[in-house]
Amino acid sequence: NGEIFVNISLLSQAVGTSTVPLENAHEQIKEAETFFGQMWDAFVGYLPTLIAAVIILIVGIVISKLVLKMMNKGMKHDVIDKTISRFVYSLVRILLYALLATIVLAVLGVPMTSIIAVIGTAGVAIGLALQDSLSNIAGGFSIMLTKPFKIGDYIKVDDVEGTVEAINMWYTELHSYDNKAIFYPNGQITSKKVTNYTTLGIRRVDMVYTISYNADFRKAMEVLKNITGAHKLILKEPEPKIRITELAESAVRITCYPWVKAEDYWTVYFDLNEAVKEQFDANGIEIPYNQLDVHLKKDE
Repeated sequence: NGEIFVNISLLSQAVGTSTVPLENAHEQIKEAETFFGQMWDAFVGYLPTLIAAVIILIVGIVISKLVLKMMNKGMKHDVIDKTISRFVYSLVRILLYALLATIVLAVLGVPMTSIIAVIGTAGVAIGLALQDSLSNIAGGFSIMLTKPFKIGDYIKVDDVEGTVEAINMWYTELHSYDNKAIFYPNGQITSKKVTNYTTLGIRRVDMVYTISYNADFRKAMEVLKNITGAHKLILKEPEPKIRITELAESAVRITCYPWVKAEDYWTVYFDLNEAVKEQFDANGIEIPYNQLDVHLKKDE
């Protein structure tokens, strides 16, 4: 009987010591259940707001695209300058999506003061990090106001030239004569010399031809006069100027200055070169080229 009593007391002590961790485990499980239950209740309670924000985002994107599409369609009329329309389109697009993002954040419960503070702080940070981009945006507005060129003009900026294809918020897109797309930052364009070959409507094609001193220069000038007079794209007014401009060391230089519409410049340029070579050959007018005469002296 004594042994039985001792065994029972030992068993009771073992069970008693093991109930402590079991009770702690139950408490932790209950706390976890309570936490996840609160999270689920919060999610269920917040779900309508989240769904509303998603719906507003989707509807806002659709409406923004419709507005931009209608705006783009309305700006295709000849009354509105393409340069202004594309620039305004880019600006309105950015403003619409910024407004939509602000509305969605407000629906999600983000205080408007916090949104404004974040936008202000982000604006300062972005402004410091993107100073060049901001100067390009300012350059874009400057181009819109001063209009040194517009879409479709053929311009030259330093050693880069091409037809203006688009003027965006940050850069101006040029297409070169050999069909290369050149993206020139607006900030740099406004600070450099810009040559516009289109804005005045007509251009002068400067051609210089050299003939031999033995050739009849009057006949050569007559040939040039006939060629320019017969070309349909060369304007009658102003009248083409054909004069001797230099008596060089080994040739006579004759300058031919016909006037053409800006868009016909390259066509006339190439046509004249081909026609002059053909007619000079047909009329026996020599076009000299550099020659080197070497005299060998025999030592005695």
